[in-house]
Amino acid sequence: MTSGGWALAALLAGVVRVTLFPFKLVRRGALYVYHTLVQIKRTVVRVVSQATRNTINGIKATPGAIWRVPIRFYKKLAAVRTWTMDKAAYLEAESAKWKGLFNLIKAPYKLLLSLGLTPSMATSLLVAGSVATTGVVVNETVLAGRSFSAGDPGVYNAPIDTPVFYEEKFNTLRLDLGATSVGLVEISDISLGTAYTGSALPSGQTNVVIVGGLPAVVDPAFTETFLEVGTLVIDRWRCETMTITNSQAHNLIIRGNASDGQSLAPVAGTPRDRGINGGNRASDMITSGGYYDQLKITSASSGVNGKVDVLRISNVYSKGGGCLIDRVKAGTIEVTLNEIGGDTNLSTKAFTVATSVIYQSFTNDSNVEVSMAVPAIVSMTQ
Repeated sequence: MTSGGWALAALLAGVVRVTLFPFKLVRRGALYVYHTLVQIKRTVVRVVSQATRNTINGIKATPGAIWRVPIRFYKKLAAVRTWTMDKAAYLEAESAKWKGLFNLIKAPYKLLLSLGLTPSMATSLLVAGSVATTGVVVNETVLAGRSFSAGDPGVYNAPIDTPVFYEEKFNTLRLDLGATSVGLVEISDISLGTAYTGSALPSGQTNVVIVGGLPAVVDPAFTETFLEVGTLVIDRWRCETMTITNSQAHNLIIRGNASDGQSLAPVAGTPRDRGINGGNRASDMITSGGYYDQLKITSASSGVNGKVDVLRISNVYSKGGGCLIDRVKAGTIEVTLNEIGGDTNLSTKAFTVATSVIYQSFTNDSNVEVSMAVPAIVSMTQ
């Protein structure tokens, strides 16, 4: 082909390219739009699919989440509770240690007061350091670890758990209550008097149990005292005799007692209902088990009534003397399920509630008379 022919062919090719260029542009635009729409479709499908899956998963998870909410809340609450109780237990333990220290410090002072000294005289003697017996008593009691809670005999000034007086031949459990109120005094499972081998009552004593205040005849300078109690519970005692006298109770409950003759003659009156408060009062005094020649719970300070909200004495086995409840002012006195007697004679009254006992409400239920022999001696030594 000649050069003129090549030039003509090139010209024609250029004309064709120029002529077809718009169509190429349209085709490319159409393909771009198509691919863009396909991409948008895929994106929409993916988003909708993911949203649908999330929605379905959320619906599936909702019941479980609702179920776990209270459990998670309880676990958090329990953690707070545990932390609080741990701190409370720690503070209580520390408080008990400080209280024990203060009681130890006060023991010599309490002893001197119990011996009849005035507060000023007791303070002077302690400051002067001239009371040798105080050191001996503290050494024989506090340092030896004797305590009311352990059931050791001795003289205790409530609410101090260590005795203010003790010696080997002294086997009485004596608790002196005063103006400091005690929430609970509980004594259970004890043997008294001559109920066990080798035992004897204290010299000159005729009662194995004495609960209440003291009369003025104890000492011309002594002012009569009463034991003020919210609730007095006398439960499951074995006594040769039981006498309740010179007392008041808003509710007097005598139920289920068996006695070798009985005389229940309380008199109706208007004693007030009673409970013992006292704010930050003394710690509870609880002991269980023991062998004593006598149990004595009294208001021993002249003109000062003892105060205890609940006094519960249960499962007492005694022999050789009577059980006396005298000069008690109570909201409730419960005398239940006791066995009283020992002379097999129903004409003598082993169980006596005297006319000097005044009540507002009186429950007298299922009390029977039964002939009884003297209580047996248990074959145990103290």
